[in-house]
Amino acid sequence: MITRADRPEDATGRAVAAYRAGPTALDHAAVFAAMPTPYLVLTPDLVIADANPAYLATTGRALDDLVGRDVFDAFPGNPNESDPDGGASKVRASLERARDSGRPHTMPVQEYDIPDGAGGFTKRFWSLISVPVLDSSGCCRYVLQRAEDITDYLREQAQAAHPSGTGRKWRRRVLEVESDLFARGVELSAAREAEAETARRLAALSGVALALGNAQTLDDLARVVTGRGLVALGAHGGAVAVCEGDRHLRLVLTEGMSPVGVGPDTLLSLDAPYPGCVAARSGERVLLPDRATSEAFSPELAQLVVTTGVQAWAAVPLESGDRRIGSLSVGWTHPPVLMPADLELLVALAAQCAQTLERIRAREAEQERHAAVQGMAEALQRSLLTEPPSPDHLEVVVRYLPAATQAQVGGDWYDAFLLGNGCTALVIGDVTGHDRHAAAAMAQVRNVLRGIAHSRRESPAAVLTALDGAMRDLAVDTLATAVLATVEQREEGADRDVRLLRWSNAGHPPPLLISAEGEVTVLEREPDLLLGLDPSAPRADHVLELLPGATVLLYTDGLVERRGATLDQGTAWLVGAVAGAAQLPLEELCDRLLGELAGAVEDDVALLAVRARPAGGPRPAEAGGARSPEGHGDLRPTSS
Repeated sequence: MITRADRPEDATGRAVAAYRAGPTALDHAAVFAAMPTPYLVLTPDLVIADANPAYLATTGRALDDLVGRDVFDAFPGNPNESDPDGGASKVRASLERARDSGRPHTMPVQEYDIPDGAGGFTKRFWSLISVPVLDSSGCCRYVLQRAEDITDYLREQAQAAHPSGTGRKWRRRVLEVESDLFARGVELSAAREAEAETARRLAALSGVALALGNAQTLDDLARVVTGRGLVALGAHGGAVAVCEGDRHLRLVLTEGMSPVGVGPDTLLSLDAPYPGCVAARSGERVLLPDRATSEAFSPELAQLVVTTGVQAWAAVPLESGDRRIGSLSVGWTHPPVLMPADLELLVALAAQCAQTLERIRAREAEQERHAAVQGMAEALQRSLLTEPPSPDHLEVVVRYLPAATQAQVGGDWYDAFLLGNGCTALVIGDVTGHDRHAAAAMAQVRNVLRGIAHSRRESPAAVLTALDGAMRDLAVDTLATAVLATVEQREEGADRDVRLLRWSNAGHPPPLLISAEGEVTVLEREPDLLLGLDPSAPRADHVLELLPGATVLLYTDGLVERRGATLDQGTAWLVGAVAGAAQLPLEELCDRLLGELAGAVEDDVALLAVRARPAGGPRPAEAGGARSPEGHGDLRPTSS
């Protein structure tokens, strides 16, 4: 006789009440023990922590024999020629993947023989699933392995014609295993699709990262992010917002995403009610998964939804260290189902974007600083390359050409100034280096040389000796080459049309002398020591008479030095170029020489050309080149 308390509905009620009482009322150990499917519990180090009776029955092992042992020590693989570790590496990879990713991993059918207890192995085939067991912080606490033995099913498939395959028991077992394999196949297919999707996203992110490496401007950055990056997310468009000052954002948007009145040069307030502004201001992610949430976000965004058709939004901050430098926003016209992988990709894209933005900003700041310094250096150098004087008896022309591959400043300089009593000083020099430091050193050397030459009124050799000593005493730590020359009027009673050219050479390329008839002479002498090495080294003066119509050309080594050519070859080229243009006006002669270079100079070029004028007008019958003055017969010019 069944009492009321013993009726089935009452028993069901008690079970429901026990379930509702909470997890503590459920005997998890009993549930685990009763599971008909084999399960193995492992620690993150892949040490066996537990196994249910179904697993022990399937493997023929005792629990005490397994707990505390490394799983591959307890179940070593059966080595063979095609697989030396017996499949252990594949199983280990599945367990580790589940442990490290925090996601289940399903393996294809796996052959993994187990010890038979007599020193051999029993061939087994398994359907294996590795499942991580996570704690409240998301860390893997255990790895659960489901191990379904499908050996008998595979044997049945191989021996389908055997009479034993017609029994009811076999048919039931085949149905069970086929159902299980179908489910595993669905899981494997989904896993492989997820892997393919992940691979696609990673490839897209990798392509974005490579393209961002070539971005040089903010527009380049936005083009890459809103082009390639949004393709990976399947988004309609996007915007990169960059903090400008404390309260504004400069936006770069894709077409069709811009609010009314916002263009490429428009600043948007950091307090504006848009997702990107909120992300940049607060440092929080903003996710608006559908039209309703977008319209409820703010009236302005609701209007933007109507204007652009973009219904769903996601915005993440751009951060560099602990600084927020902007935001990245994306929008969809068809609301997507945002998976964790989508958000991870957006965050990774934002991290790449932030790094590139910082690099671009640092580069732009460096360029601005360089331009400021360069501008000051150029102004300094140009202020030193002054216009030459115009004495009655001389025509003086100067030129300066900076190297095409160097900064626009360097150590080359020219100078010409009057010393009084009809004497004109001519200087060409080159301080080592091609930067603002060289320009600064050149300024010191030039100005000291000017002061010494003007105050002492001595010969060029004496002035260069005094300059060398001053460089030492004033700690001008540089080396320089220079030619200092003077063009002097003859004494009273002498031929006033003939001047004296007096010069001293401190390791510099030799001057050229071009006669009125076009004959070119290299004023090659034994050069003296460079400036800045030894102030006590002797220096020599050289003297020639300069006849009307004759030209003296002073130049720096950038005019004659060429990659792959010797200095003699460069000098020979210069002699030929000058000879072919000797009859040109002096201005045209200098322009012709620089034109021959076609701008392809590897070093700065400075030119100083001087042409003697006759005192009473042109006297072509008497014009000549140069002759040794009286008392200086040992100083005849030598040809190249």
